[in-house]
Amino acid sequence: MTCWAIIPLKASAGAKSRLAGALDADARERLVRAMAAHVTAAARGAMNIDRLCLVAPGKPDFADDALLVADPGQGLNPALIAALAAVTAQGASRAVIVAADLPTLAPRDLELLAAAPAGEIAIAPDRHGTGTNALSLPLPQAAGFAFAFGIDSCALHHAEAERLGLAIEVIHSPGLARDIDEPPDLADAAALLNRQA
Repeated sequence: MTCWAIIPLKASAGAKSRLAGALDADARERLVRAMAAHVTAAARGAMNIDRLCLVAPGKPDFADDALLVADPGQGLNPALIAALAAVTAQGASRAVIVAADLPTLAPRDLELLAAAPAGEIAIAPDRHGTGTNALSLPLPQAAGFAFAFGIDSCALHHAEAERLGLAIEVIHSPGLARDIDEPPDLADAAALLNRQA
């Protein structure tokens, strides 16, 4: 049994534009990088995650040990399909896909996802219950999973699990729920912002 964490990283330039009213472009870029490094470190610290895969335009210096899957430039969902195929080809028995903007994520949060029973998909919704911040997919059963990150992704991912005939477990934890999209969310990133100051 080999569990991989897949972390999609956006190019930091121009990222998190909805935070523009609270942070200038330079501060947003530093925050995106700090959150990505934090999530990567949490994945490394999870006892039941064996390998890392980054979906990124280039390999960041905080992840030399990760498999890099180049983002084909057609959006997040096609990029994740490419990453899932890559880790499946490497013999993964489970893939944990986790957003890179979770500043309070802890290794234990990822361990919960990685420990999902065989043949079961685990979904971690965002704080609003409508988005998806992490997925745990059994392989090869979910190798053809159709990612639907975007509006109402949580419901769409539930429907996709049902289409594949796989049981669903919902994982609720603050570390997985608290992503950073809007200025009010920045309170959850205060520790990372202070380190960057």
